[in-house]
Amino acid sequence: MTVDLRGATDRSVRPARGRRARGPAAALGLLIGLFLVLLGPAAPASAHAALVGSDPASDTIVPDAPNKITLSFSESVQLISGKIQVLAPDGSRADQGEPQATGSTVVIPLRSGGGRGTYLVSYRVVSADSHPVAGSLTYSVGAASTPPTESAGAESVDPVVRALIPVGKYLGYAGLVLLVGPVLVLALLWPHRLSRTGPARLVWTGVGLVLGSTVLALWLQAPYTTGSGLFGVSGADLQDVLGSTFGAVMLVRLGVIIAAAFLLRPLLRGDGGESKADLALLGVLGVAALATWPLTGHPTASPVAGVSVVVDAIHLAAMAVWLGGLVMLVAFLLRQANERELGAILPIWSRWAATAVAALIIAGSVQALIEVASFKGLYASTYGRLILVKIGLAAVVIAMAAVSRNLVRSRTAENGPGRLRRIVMAELAVTAVVLGVTAALVQIPPPRTASAAESASTSTTISQTVADDSVSLQADIFPATVGNNSIHLYAYTLDNKPLPVVEWTATAALPAKNIEPIEVPLLRITDFHAVGDIALPMAGEWTFKFTVRTSDIDQSTLTMTAKIS
Repeated sequence: MTVDLRGATDRSVRPARGRRARGPAAALGLLIGLFLVLLGPAAPASAHAALVGSDPASDTIVPDAPNKITLSFSESVQLISGKIQVLAPDGSRADQGEPQATGSTVVIPLRSGGGRGTYLVSYRVVSADSHPVAGSLTYSVGAASTPPTESAGAESVDPVVRALIPVGKYLGYAGLVLLVGPVLVLALLWPHRLSRTGPARLVWTGVGLVLGSTVLALWLQAPYTTGSGLFGVSGADLQDVLGSTFGAVMLVRLGVIIAAAFLLRPLLRGDGGESKADLALLGVLGVAALATWPLTGHPTASPVAGVSVVVDAIHLAAMAVWLGGLVMLVAFLLRQANERELGAILPIWSRWAATAVAALIIAGSVQALIEVASFKGLYASTYGRLILVKIGLAAVVIAMAAVSRNLVRSRTAENGPGRLRRIVMAELAVTAVVLGVTAALVQIPPPRTASAAESASTSTTISQTVADDSVSLQADIFPATVGNNSIHLYAYTLDNKPLPVVEWTATAALPAKNIEPIEVPLLRITDFHAVGDIALPMAGEWTFKFTVRTSDIDQSTLTMTAKIS
């Protein structure tokens, strides 16, 4: 409800004109000045998806050239035009046609008749949370060779672009604070006798910051995804961004904020021209605008995306209401409102603040549990440590909020408003730092993603090549752990040409544990490729012996050791 205090007494405490003018400037300066939080060394803009598998697998040797390559990621990805290629051993392009992305899988078609040797696959795609994912892998056909080289910097992000992205996000958060909270206070708590000129400037500043940060984000997304410099963006790059999910959400944000700006004018003038229908529509537009933030961040790639998006939107809304209300208090109400007006306003604001803080704690806790995934992730990762910093700062703010709430409940001391104003300013200072931590968090991969990347980079396949005077034998053992294992054998001549094998035999023994040789049943797949399965009962250095008969009179026996964990 609106606090209508037009009948306030003439004993209003009216500050000097100069002090009133400094109010909004001080509040805005408090938020903008804390950009220093972000102007130190920028955290790397790490990819938030991970390559979890490929076919052919990385660093493996396949007997025949495949007709496609499949890349599997930990979350859905979108393609970047011209940023996926496969190089043949001679450095020529081995891919043909356009790659296809379906969810978290990318399929790259290859030319037929690929030669023997090592191939290089390089990729750069955009993950579901709008961050680029770049990397490379190799596989070999027939035998390994010196891999081709790719152009330098394929996986890099321009340092200027990397530094500007969190600054742009901070601008957007600051804009939300100066927009959402002040609008609510003006609509429901602002005394009619007070001028709305100062608050209107804050609100229009918030509108400008949100619009500016959105346009900046659209521009930065092009060099961020392509790896180019800040001004190395082409029209096609911008068109690709606008046609992506990220671009669509940002365009929705621009449209919603512009529409809201038209509805805000009567409210900011204070001439009573705003209707309840306008205010209701303004609330709907506010909810729509808030939803665009989680739709371009971590929540969209969460294991429970629907929950994460809603929780993150609540978190942002609570933050904007709380901080925006504090800005209005410290910049205007505690300076300009008289005792009677504050007596009506502060108890209501105190309940708002308590509700916003509760929503922040609950929503933040749920989101942290989803992203951190484990207790270890809370202290063993940069993301988790920043969460702990954010929790510590939030605890300080909550303690200050409790003190201010007590002052509101028992405003008996003569210097109560002055003390309350100092506490509110301290709250704003600390929460502005929290805002900076939040802007940094969205650029750091959460532990659940880092865990997927670590699992993907850890391969337990053992691949060895043993040879004698006539045969070169490659043996692959997977997963090289206690229990069932698969063994693939490939026979080559000494000049790396497939060698037809008439008969294969293999045994596995663990001499250190007195385990005698166990026969490995082998199935012939091609003339030079055989596969077998064996259950290895214990860990240790196993000895594998392979006998390869290539004719009625030619036979080779080769031995290798492999550590089974």
